[in-house]
This record gives sequence, structure tokens and C-alpha cells, in this order.
Amino acid sequence: MKAHEIDYTIYGEEMQFVEIELDPHEGVVAEAGSFMMMDDNIKMDTIFGDGSGQNKDILGSLFSAGKRLLTGESLFMTVFTNTSAAKKKVSFASPYPGKIIPIDLNRFDGVFICQKDAFLCAAKGVAISIEFSKKLGRGFFGGEGFIMEKIQGDGMAFLHASGTVIKKELQAGEILKVDTGCIVGFSHTVHYDIEFVGGIRNTIFGGEGVFFANLTGPGTVAIQSLPFSRLADRIIASAPSQGGKRKGEGSILGGLGDLLDGDNRF
Repeated sequence: MKAHEIDYTIYGEEMQFVEIELDPHEGVVAEAGSFMMMDDNIKMDTIFGDGSGQNKDILGSLFSAGKRLLTGESLFMTVFTNTSAAKKKVSFASPYPGKIIPIDLNRFDGVFICQKDAFLCAAKGVAISIEFSKKLGRGFFGGEGFIMEKIQGDGMAFLHASGTVIKKELQAGEILKVDTGCIVGFSHTVHYDIEFVGGIRNTIFGGEGVFFANLTGPGTVAIQSLPFSRLADRIIASAPSQGGKRKGEGSILGGLGDLLDGDNRF
């Protein structure tokens, strides 16, 4: 199934959303819960799977939905179709601060691999399935487990990532070492493996994890500066403990420590 050809505009800096312009009868498929706003005469349908041409019957739909369940995503996706004779617009928002990344699958031979929660929306006809790692090391220590998402087709797809996002173009044989949580996605020509940091001091006191990813070119790699899991860990560490006090308020310095930290609340 050939994907619909859609036009788009990305708005914002740190809390972005993408506005997609649909010609008559064009559609876009999106993750449940990513919808922001839309014009009149756009029909919204909740479906099993991704709505691509592979879903020809109920068994195909259930199989597609089951694969999405393995990636930790919802069983359902939402299709937005322009039912009018004029162009209409629909918008989708990123669920946390960061960037929305447009991916033209035609530039990547129709395949792009990404982390499990990176997919936001895509032109109808694009297939979202799984990429299963056959290597135990990558599966156990790669940050994303054995399962990543595989986006396939000939249309536009949109990913979201946290922090600042950069793209690296790797030459054949060129190696980029990355924190496993900072990988957003990469083209299917990139070889992905896990390497042990090494050294007792690095392992125990380094604070950077025990493993990092080796990405070997040729191909394109998208990297995020602040994985959402890292941000969530910092928020949890600073959250009030039982009794309503912040972590650290029962220390020897007490209130003086808060003053030294710049926290002068009473």
C-alpha cells in the first residue's frame, strides 16, 4: 500500500507540535493520546494495528496489534481522514519537552529503526512493526531490551524525543559510541551493538552506566540529549519523601543546607 503524501509544519521550540495538511481523502495514523486539534470534516477512527495495507482481515489486524503490544505501545491507533473536498489540517503534540523529528522514509530505503516510545504519527499506509534483537547483549543491556520499533513504507513519519536532538551521518565503518538511553533511532544500514565500559572504577563510580552503544556506519543516527527516563529519575530523586519533606531536609545542615542550595522557602 502506497502511503499518502502529506504536507506538514512543525511549530514551537521545546514543546512542539506538528500540523499536517490533508488533501481530500488523505489520512494520517497516530498514537492514541497524541491528538491536539483538527479542522471540521476530518473523520477520526480507532483501529487495531497501524492501518497499513498488511491488515487485510481480522487476523492480520490482531497480529499487527499484538506486535505493537510487544513494544509497550497501545493495541489501538487512531486514523484521521479528510472527508471533505477541500484541504484540512490536523495537529499532534509531543508528550514531553523535546523535538519532533520528521522522517522521510524514501530517504532511508523505506525502513527506519527507533526506540519503542518514539513514534508519534505517520502518513496512512506506513507500517509500524517490531525490530527484534537476536543478540543477547544488545537485548539485555541495550536500554531498549530485545524490542525496538521498525517503521516501514514510502511516506512521512514523525518521531518525538526529549532534550535537544541532533543527526549524525556516519560513513562506512565509522563508529559512534552513545549512551544507550540517548538513541532515538537510526537507518537500517547502521549496525547496533553493545560494549562494556570496562574498568572497576568506571563501572562502580563512573555514574554513566556499565554499557554504551556502538553504532557503526554507514547511515543516519538521531541522538537525544536528555532521555525522558533520566529526567524522570531526577524528578523522583527530588520529590518530597513521606511526611511532606523534600529529600535531604532531615540532614545535619537542615534549613541551612537549603539556604546554601538556594532554597529559601519557609
